Amino acid sequence: MTQVRDILVTSALPYANGPIHIGHLVEYIQTDIWARFQKMRGHNCWYVCADDAHGTPIMLKARAEGISPEALIERVAAEHQADFVAFRVGFDNYHSTHSPENRHFAELIYSRNRDQGHIAQREIEQAYDPVEKMFLPDRFIKGECPKCGAPDQYGDNCEACGASYSPAELKNPRSAVSGAAPEMRRSEHYFFKLADFEPMLRDWTRGGGLQKQVANKLDEWFDAGLQEWDISRDAPYFGFEIPDAPGKFFYVWLDAPIGYMASFQHLCERTPGLEFDHFWAPDSPAEVYHFIGKDIIYFHALFWPAMLTGADFRAPTAVFAHGFLTVDGQKMSKSRGTFIKARTYLDHLNPEYLRYYFAAKLGPGVDDIDLSLEDFQARVNADLVGKIVNIASRTASFIHKRFVGRLAATLPEPALFAEFAAAGESIAAAYDKRELGRAMREIMALADRANQYIDEQAPWVIAKDPSREAELHGVCTQGLNLFRLLIGWLRPVLPGTAEAAEAFLRIAPLTWDALPKPLLDHQVEKFKPLMTRIERSQIDAMLAASRADLAGTPATGAANQPAVASLDPPLADTIDYDSFAQVDLRIARILEASLVEGADKLLRLRLDLGGEERQVFAGIRAAYVPESLTGRLTVMVANLAPRKMRFGVSEGMVLAAGPGGKDIFLLSPDSGAMPGMKVK
Repeated sequence: MTQVRDILVTSALPYANGPIHIGHLVEYIQTDIWARFQKMRGHNCWYVCADDAHGTPIMLKARAEGISPEALIERVAAEHQADFVAFRVGFDNYHSTHSPENRHFAELIYSRNRDQGHIAQREIEQAYDPVEKMFLPDRFIKGECPKCGAPDQYGDNCEACGASYSPAELKNPRSAVSGAAPEMRRSEHYFFKLADFEPMLRDWTRGGGLQKQVANKLDEWFDAGLQEWDISRDAPYFGFEIPDAPGKFFYVWLDAPIGYMASFQHLCERTPGLEFDHFWAPDSPAEVYHFIGKDIIYFHALFWPAMLTGADFRAPTAVFAHGFLTVDGQKMSKSRGTFIKARTYLDHLNPEYLRYYFAAKLGPGVDDIDLSLEDFQARVNADLVGKIVNIASRTASFIHKRFVGRLAATLPEPALFAEFAAAGESIAAAYDKRELGRAMREIMALADRANQYIDEQAPWVIAKDPSREAELHGVCTQGLNLFRLLIGWLRPVLPGTAEAAEAFLRIAPLTWDALPKPLLDHQVEKFKPLMTRIERSQIDAMLAASRADLAGTPATGAANQPAVASLDPPLADTIDYDSFAQVDLRIARILEASLVEGADKLLRLRLDLGGEERQVFAGIRAAYVPESLTGRLTVMVANLAPRKMRFGVSEGMVLAAGPGGKDIFLLSPDSGAMPGMKVK
C-alpha cells in the first residue's frame, strides 16, 4: 500500500472568447489522465480549472455582439464545460476568474506584494486609439514589420520573419479595433518587480520542478536580466479594478493563474474537510502541479512563483509543459479542415479514441505531437478494438451461453495472471512520470500476449467437445480476468469504456490495489460491444464539417484582385452572423486614382480613412476615368489582410456591384459621411 498523498492538479485556463479545439484538448486530456491515475492509486487528488474571463479581447467581442461581457463569458463557459464533460475531462471543480474568490485573491496577492515593496509605479507611453478612446494592447496594433516589411503584422512580433519589436517600431501602424492611426499618450502604470525574487527563482527553477528543457530556457531570461512586469491596464477594460487606483485594472495575466487558487477555494467551500491553507500555505506538505503549454512558461515559471512568494503563499511543486499539436505533420488549418473544434469531433467520433491516441503519443517532455489521421484510424482500430475489446468479445459469449454468466472458481493458469498483475507497478511508474506513451506500449504488449493465449487455447474449438466444458470455463475466465487487468490499467485513459466494462463485469470502479486480485466464481452480465471500428468516412465527414466553419468569400465587386465578377455569378456559400460581423466596413475618400502600368482592368486608388491612408488596386478601369474618382467617397473593407501583387501591396477592398465591364458601380455613402466612419 502506497503512502497517501495530497495533490492539487490544474490545467491552464481556457480563454472565454472562443470554442475548445483539439489542440487545447492535448493539455486537458493529459492532465485528466494523470489526475485519474493518482485517484486510482488511492491518493487525495483534486483537479480544478476555470475559464480565463478577463481582458480586452473579451470586452471587444462582447461589444461586437451587442451583449455584456458577463453574458458572453457565461455562454462560453457553458459551451466549454459541455465539451469537457463529453471528452470525459473530470474536473473536481470548474470556475471562472470573474468570481468573488478570484477578486479576493488578486487583491490579496497584489496588496501583500505592494506592502513588501515589490510594486512600482511610473508613467509609460502607449499607443492610443483616438476613435475608440482606449489604449491598445500590442496585439491590437498592426502595421508593416520594421525588419522585413511584411504587411499586417502584430505590434509585438512578425509572423513572417519571426522578429520581435515594440509597437512604436511598426511602420504605418493602425488600430486593429477601429483602423485609425494610433497616437502615443502617457499613462501611469503599476509594475511587479520581478528582479526582487531572482535568488529564489534561480533556486526554484533548478530545484527539480521543471523539465530540463524549460529550466535551460529560463536561464536565457536570467542572463538577459529580469525585467519589471506591467500588471495594470487602463479603462476601458473588462477585469478587476486595482484597489486605490481608480480607472486602473489588473492585467489579465495577473489574475489568470490566481484562478487556480480561486477555483480551489470554491471547491473547499463545498467540500467538508478540504482546507485551502493545507495546500497553499508556505510550509504546506501537499503537492501542487500545473500542466501548461510551452508558450506560457514565462508566466508560470517566473512571475507566478515570484508573486506567490511575495504574498506569503507556497510556490508550485512542479510545472509540466507540453508541446503543440500538429495534424498530418502541419499546423492546424481551417482550409484543410484540420482546425477541428471539440464539438465538431464529437459529432463524428468517440472521444475516447482521441484520448487514447494522445496518450500513446505523449511523454514527459515538451516536444510537439502529431495527429496523423491515417495512423489515428489504424492505431485505434488495431489497439482498442482489435486487441483490448477483442479479448472480452471472444470469451464473454461462452460464459453467458454455457455457464449462465458465471465465472469459474479457479484460473487454469494462475502464474500467467500473476505475471500480468506484476506488470502493474511498471505501468504505474510510467503514468506517474507522465510517460503515457510508454504505459500504452506496455499495456498493448500485454494485450498481444492475452490474445495469443486465447488463440492458442482456441475456446471456439474446445466448445465443440462437450467433455471439455470445465476447460472452456477456465479458459474464458482466464481471458476475462486478463481483460479486467488491461481495462483497469487503461481506466485513466478510457474512463467511459472502463465504466461500461465494470458494468459488464458487475464490479465497483476499479482501483489500482484491487486489480491484482482475480475475479472468480462471480456473476457477469451479457456482453455488449464496447467500441466499434473507425471508418474513414467518419474522418472525412469531420474534416468536411471543419472546412464548413470557414467564412465565405465575397462573390462580386472590385477588390484587391484583378478579376471582375462575371454576369449572374452563382451565390456564395452562406456564412454565419459571427463571421459577417468580423467584416469592418469603413467610409473612405479617394484622394487619388491612377492607371496601373501593365494592367488592363486595374486602377490604383489612394484612400483616406480619416487620418490613415491606404493603397487599393480595384478592377474598375473599364467603368471609371481616374480623374472622375478624385475626392469621391466610397465604402471599403478595412480589415482585409493586405495582398502583395506584382504592382504593389493592396491594403483592402473597395465595394462595387454590377455585371462587369463598363457596368460596375462603386458603392457610395449618403451625404454627410466622413472618412473613417464605420458602416453599420
